[in-house]
Amino acid sequence: MPPVWQTNNVKIVRWITGCGGPIYGEIMALRTILEFPDPRLRTRARPVTEFNAALGKLIEDLLETMYAAPGIGLAATQIDVHQRVIVIDVSDARTEPLALINPEILAREGEESTEEGCLSVPGVYDDVKRAARIRVRSQDPGGATLERDYDGLLAVCIQHEMDHLEGKLFVDYLSDLKRERIRKKLEKERKERSGRAAVGAAGAHRAL
Repeated sequence: MPPVWQTNNVKIVRWITGCGGPIYGEIMALRTILEFPDPRLRTRARPVTEFNAALGKLIEDLLETMYAAPGIGLAATQIDVHQRVIVIDVSDARTEPLALINPEILAREGEESTEEGCLSVPGVYDDVKRAARIRVRSQDPGGATLERDYDGLLAVCIQHEMDHLEGKLFVDYLSDLKRERIRKKLEKERKERSGRAAVGAAGAHRAL
């Protein structure tokens, strides 16, 4: 489980863990995670209507990508697949994957402030207030409908990932000024990475 701290009765949880995930086999594939402010992250996901092998492959790819990142939750929107699918694993050993299809929050209770991060907003953390307990109706990969209550980190993670299905990111809970600073910071970092990659490629070409 990610480190947890208690400060002034407010739980602080670091979302991005350093743990690797289990290997399920060669049929799984790593997918590219979209990064803020990519406009594709603002697409509202469509309900899943076909519970077939393609859906199973999507779930496997999401899990593989989430574990490799590493993170504890990932929505299909984040890999540019606009279906209402999220995967989560908050277990210590990273061996308890959860897939929720067409999730819907039926009830919310309480409030909890958690320091969140996001694989689509790398290296950025800030406090977000969410419901402390939720009741969720969803479908499993076979199409069966389930209702379950969640609390703690799992409840926060589900709410965070469900926001992605609506085209919403955790930075939307922050001020306009802070969100703009984050956008500029990430764009600068991407340009620097691209520049280093270009220099590396040129060096490799000269070495041939």
